[in-house]
Amino acid sequence: MALRLAMTVSSSSPFSSQPYPAADAVVPKFSCSKILHQSHRTFTFPLYSTNRLSLSRNTFSSTARISPFRCFASALTPQLKNTLDKVVTSNKVVLFMKGTKDFPQCGFSNTVVQILSSLNVPFETINILENDLIRQALKEYSSWPTFPQLYIDGEFFGGCDITVEAYKNGQLQEQVEKAMCS
Repeated sequence: MALRLAMTVSSSSPFSSQPYPAADAVVPKFSCSKILHQSHRTFTFPLYSTNRLSLSRNTFSSTARISPFRCFASALTPQLKNTLDKVVTSNKVVLFMKGTKDFPQCGFSNTVVQILSSLNVPFETINILENDLIRQALKEYSSWPTFPQLYIDGEFFGGCDITVEAYKNGQLQEQVEKAMCS
């Protein structure tokens, strides 16, 4: 279901002589749904059915839950997906992070850089702070909402917490060695 947001915009700003752009030019199309899951059935309610109090207490079993709205405009275009595919597959180890290898701008990114450096593996880093479109698209590309994101041998490995845990139990070393040998 597509949500079209209607807004009233005055023709000019009180603080500027420049007119505002048309509402259609400002507001992207969103994909929205509200879903109620009960056992094996899925019910989709229209966008205006958001009032939980309108459902009587005995309408659904106690295991039913109402999930929150999921609204998003996709930043992952086919061209950007192809570019990300090329970056991820052309390098054995790629880290999408905040900052660079030499100057991490996030503690989690710094942790993963330190771990990879301690393994003495060559790895590429991509600074996601330089391009907001890439940052948003990567969240969809990997189905992972946070950064850093580590890719090994063309596959998403995980974020900082998964990388730390895999490093502690030796799984990361095995995965990296396997990637370097292939």
